Amino acid sequence: MRMYDIISKKRDGFKLCGNELEFFVKGYVKGKVPDYQASAFLMAAFIRGLDNEETSILANLMADSGDRLDLSSIKSTIVDKHSTGGVGDKITLIAAPIVASCGVPVAKMSGKSLGHTGGTIDKLDSIPGFNTKIEKGEFINNVKKIGISITGQTGNLAPADKKIYSLRDVTATVNNKSLVASSIMSKKIASGADKILLDVKTGKGAFMKSLNESIELASLMVDIGKRAGKETVAYITDMNSPLGNNIGNSLEVVEAIEILKGRGPKDLENIAFEIAARMIAMAVNRDLVECRQLVKESIIERKALSKFEQLIERQGGNPQITKDYSILPQAQIKHKVVAQSDGYIISIDAEALGKECVKLGAGRIKREDPIDYSAGIVLKKKVGDTVESGEVLMEIHTNHRSSFKDSAEILRNSIKTACRKPPVKPMILAYVDSNNVHRYAEY
Repeated sequence: MRMYDIISKKRDGFKLCGNELEFFVKGYVKGKVPDYQASAFLMAAFIRGLDNEETSILANLMADSGDRLDLSSIKSTIVDKHSTGGVGDKITLIAAPIVASCGVPVAKMSGKSLGHTGGTIDKLDSIPGFNTKIEKGEFINNVKKIGISITGQTGNLAPADKKIYSLRDVTATVNNKSLVASSIMSKKIASGADKILLDVKTGKGAFMKSLNESIELASLMVDIGKRAGKETVAYITDMNSPLGNNIGNSLEVVEAIEILKGRGPKDLENIAFEIAARMIAMAVNRDLVECRQLVKESIIERKALSKFEQLIERQGGNPQITKDYSILPQAQIKHKVVAQSDGYIISIDAEALGKECVKLGAGRIKREDPIDYSAGIVLKKKVGDTVESGEVLMEIHTNHRSSFKDSAEILRNSIKTACRKPPVKPMILAYVDSNNVHRYAEY
């Protein structure tokens, strides 16, 4: 078998068999397939596409390229949750402790930010002392002891995906649903969970810009999960505007805690609570309405907040941050961005805000870039709110004196106003399982 023949076969639009895909994945990981041939293959796959079976085989091959996490010693159903990435997305920090407080164990490996979308691990790293690099044994033991543990992805989890993604990133082959789906699902399959819930973001601040594209991606990942023997479902959620009010690592930790105290922004609360309820329902096979009530009780009785404090303490962090936010990193510069006209806010460009947060220090372009955990943006107005000239739209938090002046005008222009109040749009747009696509709203 030759890589040349595999490339030409896919270039000409033919379906590849499992042995051919295996030859590519194993050969590239071992260095037998050079970058130039791997690049040619990825471009052929990008242009010609992979069908559902090819995509599923690719995902499983990448999952098998390294370690698979064995969670069988945790004698309960484990439900993993994954987001395709968004601006202000701190859902895991809210949903995970809620789910764990309801008796469903959470063993979650999460990633760091790249580009304009934030990463759960960076948010947890902003908590003084919190260890996101615990060993596998400690990770599993924490779940057994307190019902929850969150750590960074291990160095040998789906190494083929890491190598292939790095090549996709520099060969303009990222934006392909089959390559995206196989990349995400390879890590989910290798992470050892029994069931998987996907939060597929759609809109300006998301990877997938349209609802139809997002449903196609979600359906493909659900199919991969089913073929791998793991029940997989997906929500399609809005990412035209930032989720919640706070964008940036320590700022998002604060907002997550506020939700766990029952007093955070409703857009964030609604999505986080629904995802938590669905995760519980998948694990214990109970009615979703009952599970929504369990979620509400967990918040009212402060069980979820207590579980988050246990998680922080167990992994070396300071649980007092839930009582004293000043313990978290604080930016030296706080600059107010004010409105220059009256009206109703009709849109907030999530992608623009996410990109400016990176410039302020809150994100990274390359994986090795440092992070300023205190940097970010706090929105003072949301879509549908009225605003008067001179009123504060948002507050910039940064330690870079040179960056906030340039960012202020860009951020002001990211908010559009009109004389009429915009219609209220739902945040959850669709639900996808192995049987159906349930659309809640048109886009």
